[in-house]
Amino acid sequence: MTFEDLNLMKPLLDSVRKEGYTTPTKIQQQSIPHILSGKDLFGCAQTGTGKTAAFALPILQRLALDKNTTQTSGIKALILAPTRELAIQIDESFRTYGAGTGLKCTCIYGGVSQQIQVSKLKRGVEIIVATPGRLLDLIQQRIINLDKIQYLVLDEADRMLDMGFVPDIKRIVALLPVKRQTLCFAATITPQIKKLAGSILSSPVNVSVAPEIEITGLITQSVYFVRKEDKRNLLRHVMRDDSIGNALVFTRTKHGADRVARDLNRSGITAEAIHGDKSQNKREHSLKGFRSGQIRVLVATDVVSRGIDIDSLSHVINFEIPEEPATYVHRIGRTGRAGATGTAMSFCSGEERKYLADIHRVIHKEINVVRTHPYS
Repeated sequence: MTFEDLNLMKPLLDSVRKEGYTTPTKIQQQSIPHILSGKDLFGCAQTGTGKTAAFALPILQRLALDKNTTQTSGIKALILAPTRELAIQIDESFRTYGAGTGLKCTCIYGGVSQQIQVSKLKRGVEIIVATPGRLLDLIQQRIINLDKIQYLVLDEADRMLDMGFVPDIKRIVALLPVKRQTLCFAATITPQIKKLAGSILSSPVNVSVAPEIEITGLITQSVYFVRKEDKRNLLRHVMRDDSIGNALVFTRTKHGADRVARDLNRSGITAEAIHGDKSQNKREHSLKGFRSGQIRVLVATDVVSRGIDIDSLSHVINFEIPEEPATYVHRIGRTGRAGATGTAMSFCSGEERKYLADIHRVIHKEINVVRTHPYS
């Protein structure tokens, strides 16, 4: 399949071609026709699958065609993102793909002066990409009006839920026209995500794209069988090895991340937790300290970890085995990058063995068992 097969207009095809893309990804192939036809959609896809173009291209096309037939001005499309980094990326994609359409897009996020953002809004835009907090601020100041919105996109909805944005999302959705097209994307599906999607989507099409399961040969994998109550002792034992430069440790919950970080610090091992309850500035400060070597261990939850990109990461440690094999692949793929070697360790309790068996089946490889540790 080519982008031409998706019935995209020439300005969009030209932009896609200019970016060097010839074949649409799976999420694009499955999503774009449904979005062009006006249907609500729930998409499950990891970062890096071409998800942004999957909603940006059809929204740009529908807005461009509408612009040719009506003179109505105002904000027509709203894309909500959990972090300013993601909002900026999405905004850049809309500008790149929409270069030949005449449509204007701007990005709204907190942590900076609102003056430049407000001046762009006053010049007139059809598309805004926003984080919930700053958007609500500008709505309360009556700078932004959402009564002409035709398209709403919730990107990384699972991450928004983890970061506590659901009340803000509900307040924003209540201000939108009932008649609109809504798209919701997440990398993980939980009962909470299903509930959120069900409250904002109308008879949606469901699209799911499994990530490609590929683990570089540069990553050495090992598993430590250990009782659940001994995991923190085992982590301290492992981190006493001076050959471990730095480590990204994954826990299943925010509370667990805080507890592990506190325990390591009490043992003299510098560590910080990073998750959705931490402020944006606090997360950035922790990442900066980790990259500079001031912090040796970063303890993270899966949802927030998507924003972590560290070039020289020596070790990934699964303090808890993830329930989904794809999550395991995503986690350990943070090490062994750019030709460097990396090590992935997993602590597996008795109740987690079923998750480990699923991982073995998906990666088609047995993971080396370390038996020589004090808590075996």
